[in-house]
Amino acid sequence: MRSQWVGLVGDVGGTNARLALVDGQGHIRNPRTFPCKDYASLADIVAEYIETTAGKKRPPRAVLAVAGPVVDGEIEFTNLDWVVSEGDLLAHFEFEAVELINDFAAQALACPLLEGPDLRALGPALPRGSRECPMLALGAGTGFGVAGLARSERGDLPISTEGGHAGFAPADEVEVEILKRLAAKYGRVSIERILSGQGLYDLYTILAELQGQPAPLPDEAAVTTEGMVGDPLAAATIDRFGRILGSVAGDLALTFGARGGVFVSGGIAPRIAEKLATGAFRQRFEDKGRLSDYVHDIPTYLVLHPYPAIVGAARQLEQMERL
Repeated sequence: MRSQWVGLVGDVGGTNARLALVDGQGHIRNPRTFPCKDYASLADIVAEYIETTAGKKRPPRAVLAVAGPVVDGEIEFTNLDWVVSEGDLLAHFEFEAVELINDFAAQALACPLLEGPDLRALGPALPRGSRECPMLALGAGTGFGVAGLARSERGDLPISTEGGHAGFAPADEVEVEILKRLAAKYGRVSIERILSGQGLYDLYTILAELQGQPAPLPDEAAVTTEGMVGDPLAAATIDRFGRILGSVAGDLALTFGARGGVFVSGGIAPRIAEKLATGAFRQRFEDKGRLSDYVHDIPTYLVLHPYPAIVGAARQLEQMERL
């Protein structure tokens, strides 16, 4: 009997793996989340998910969005001690076809499909660019992901990058000092050294040092929670995080020519949504000197959809079906 499922789709990050099934109408069904630390391999997670969710009606294909660069059908995770290849998954599960794609490339593929309650404007509610305008997906979580979407009447092409590992550029004296202290700790300072969970906590401790204050909160989650309810140092940390995120988003919008819109996702941004919407994110996004007018017309959105990479993986699965 032919399976009712067209395929398996997933979003595998440094912290969680999210899997779902796609039915014959293209609908995403039965999403589940698995903590990566509880499993020895991605294959173990896929096996458990298929056994407990799909049963005997196994999906024939799989598209998995993964957190890191995919080279020759294989990924060695940046923030996880796993190596995964398309060939191993094909052999282990007897899929007809498997494709690994970068997680933010998947999110870029999802961008044109997100609308209404899936998005929240960060700054003015600007119209999206034309069908031909590139889009940009970026976000901070365990790491910092970046991908573009090249658009044309013939279709959309995601552009995977490792833009999170580009160098951090300070925009004021406070950020110059932040750069110095991070460089003393890590050496080269990438964007991801600040715009990530660990980066947010490092930012908190550095701001405490600069202000001569103790830093009693134990981790990034506590900084986020307390900062949103009024803890002064944690709130200042979130504000600085949003400022730097705005600067980076504007720089990347210039780099990609992303006049179709910039879409901010990841695990951190939704938790600090009010700060991003009312703080200096948009001001720093537009503060590009001679090119400020260029980015002024680019819309910026916070992605509220819970599974944007899975939406993009399902779109890639549909394209695989057409081949």
